[in-house]
Amino acid sequence: MTVGVRQSAGLAGFVGSGAVAGAASAFAFTVLHQLLISPIWFALPINLVAGALCGVCLAWSYVLVVSAPTVRSWLQYNVLYLVMFVALGLTSLVAFEPVTTISALLQTNEPPRALIGRALPVTGLFTLATAALLSRIYRPGWRRSGGLLVTTTVLVLFLGLNISILGLVAIPRSGVIVLAEVLTLLVAIMAAYVAVVVALSRARFASAPSA
Repeated sequence: MTVGVRQSAGLAGFVGSGAVAGAASAFAFTVLHQLLISPIWFALPINLVAGALCGVCLAWSYVLVVSAPTVRSWLQYNVLYLVMFVALGLTSLVAFEPVTTISALLQTNEPPRALIGRALPVTGLFTLATAALLSRIYRPGWRRSGGLLVTTTVLVLFLGLNISILGLVAIPRSGVIVLAEVLTLLVAIMAAYVAVVVALSRARFASAPSA
């Protein structure tokens, strides 16, 4: 087997572990959402697909911008996206005035499409700014920066749209608990994703020099 073929196989395996880990973290998200906020078992199939796609993008773009994978750099890469989601929520809170309430949203089983549409211009600009900032941090070159843009866009579309409407929802004092629950969900799914990828790709991380 040539070096190029081995590298391609290793990349495919790592991206595959990202898909499995993404689906696992989506399942964890569904369970935690059930316990902390409201039941969403009906959305489990689409959550698993979305989680797998997000997992693939994260693993693929990480390989594009990090030449020597380590557990530390993998954790740091994922933490940057966690910070992105927190920053997106804060941006929404600053940019928008509330037009509905948490109780009104919980009473409907439909996605808040109107709110997402209202927030979309800000969400789009935020996505582009985040991809540009990540490109500035990793300096991967123009072609590989496209991978960062794709990953950022996919994550925002599948995980960030509900976060983008936080500023459009009236949050009473007790709503601080809701924000804490959202942050808990984000940290939990990130931790599950990072841990599963490391467990499935031990050999790849072990073969790289330590950070």
